[in-house]
Amino acid sequence: MWRWESKEQAKGVVVIVHGAGEYHGRYEWVIRKLNESGFHCIMGDLPGQGTTTRRRGHIDSFDEYIETIEQWMLEANKYQLPVFLFGHSLGGLATIRAITEKRFTVNAVVLSSPCLGLVNPPSKGKEALSRVLNKIAPSVRFAANIEPESATRNEEVRLRDAEDTLLVKKVSVRWYRELVQAMKIANETVKRFPDVPLLIMQAGEDRIVNKYEVRGWFNRLELTEKAYKEYPKLYHEVLNEPERDDVFRYFVTYLSMHL
Repeated sequence: MWRWESKEQAKGVVVIVHGAGEYHGRYEWVIRKLNESGFHCIMGDLPGQGTTTRRRGHIDSFDEYIETIEQWMLEANKYQLPVFLFGHSLGGLATIRAITEKRFTVNAVVLSSPCLGLVNPPSKGKEALSRVLNKIAPSVRFAANIEPESATRNEEVRLRDAEDTLLVKKVSVRWYRELVQAMKIANETVKRFPDVPLLIMQAGEDRIVNKYEVRGWFNRLELTEKAYKEYPKLYHEVLNEPERDDVFRYFVTYLSMHL
């Protein structure tokens, strides 16, 4: 876990939860912009990701993610400032599960292309095989098969990722089965999501997460305040896209409105 403190008069704290295969280093730009806007940031690498090199691409249970987020939230609360929870993709799913189960006190939740369904799920044969392997060889890993160009149109980010040895490109059978189960639980417990302000920033040309599943989940929410912002031409990582300055302005404005 790391803390990046604003040199300005701090007005809030943002806890950032990254997506599958990535880690805190891919959020350097977002963290810098948040700090410049007066927000402290707290972030770590989820179990099996980034610098947490033990069992790369593997978890025994999705609860490992939930418990990790809880630790970050406890650290954020020490500042005694408004706290915001931001999750991208897998991190968005983990954020949904964590706040539903742990009922954190937050000023608002922001989700970026949350993983509530996949655009290209495995074939029925591979799905059936994964169920068998999950019982007899859960730590067996296989390629995630996500093409680098499917995440963002930003060529600078693509080139940087191509040289990044900390990115996890293989995941275990157990990791995948836990992901599937977590998506199922998130959809089944949508009515239990706490009544806190929620913003979803969804990529309109998402080639990884099924945006229709995201919109369906959002529509079933029973919240006093919720907002769904879709960016028609943007790929999965809306805060890495060439238009990211516009996306960030919308993001930070939303945070400022909920101080």
